[in-house]
Amino acid sequence: MRKIAVFAITAVLALTLAACGNQAQASESSASSAKESSATVESKKESAPASEAAKELSGKITLAGSTSMEKLANAVAESFMEENNGVSVTAEFTGSSAGIESLLAGSVDIGNASRELKESEISAGAVENVVAIDGIAIVVHPDNATADLTKENLTAIYKGEITNWSEVGGKDDPIVVVGREAGSGTRGAFEEILDVEDACKYALELDSTGTVVAKVASTSGAIGYVSLDMVDETVKAVKLNGVEATAEKIKAGDYFLSRPFVMATSGEVTEQNELVQALFAYIYSDAGSQLIESVGLIATE
Repeated sequence: MRKIAVFAITAVLALTLAACGNQAQASESSASSAKESSATVESKKESAPASEAAKELSGKITLAGSTSMEKLANAVAESFMEENNGVSVTAEFTGSSAGIESLLAGSVDIGNASRELKESEISAGAVENVVAIDGIAIVVHPDNATADLTKENLTAIYKGEITNWSEVGGKDDPIVVVGREAGSGTRGAFEEILDVEDACKYALELDSTGTVVAKVASTSGAIGYVSLDMVDETVKAVKLNGVEATAEKIKAGDYFLSRPFVMATSGEVTEQNELVQALFAYIYSDAGSQLIESVGLIATE
């Protein structure tokens, strides 16, 4: 009886050991299988083609329009081309109205205007894309003793009602009223803000912001209006209503002579080709905002 019991125990142990062995083999087989499966997945990952890199841009973007936007347009073009070697960006500075005309005629991709678009331009298909805010500085000769003008003073000067600097705290010197040509965005914005359209008594009407700066710098009694970012050491910007022409004052709404810088498109930006869409994406990015502020303008929020 004892032999039978021993035999039975031995048999049970044998069966248990066999089962354990089978389980171990199964476990090893499963682990091996999982390892092989993992290796296969990794192998597939390595052998799978990498996702296609972002398509490099190539082609040409053309702009035309406001001479006041020359510094901004050139800075944007240069910076965008540095980031996209295959893209060429060219800009012509023909005046705001001429730039919008070129846009609507289909000869350029973007029309630059240093003013709000006219209803006639919008109805013809131009879309206003404000990219920056600019202040219009009132500049005089560096030797001019007048440092501050009221809005009423400025209006009277451009309407020909005040004709000598002695009438506004300066020396006895005739005022030479300098302005821009008809169609200029700067002129349009200036006259609209002062409500002096068709009422200005210009001694000289010049065809670019640069020539206005040069004429005022070389003429003792001259006064002119230019984009804030174009003011340099050759001229003096006077205060208006006691407020300096600075980006900070414009942002705060304290300086009344300001206007939008518009890069107009024929149709919405989303309807443009990929190059133009990419350019606007850059302009509205953090990098674009920094670039806009680096040339003395105010980036849109």
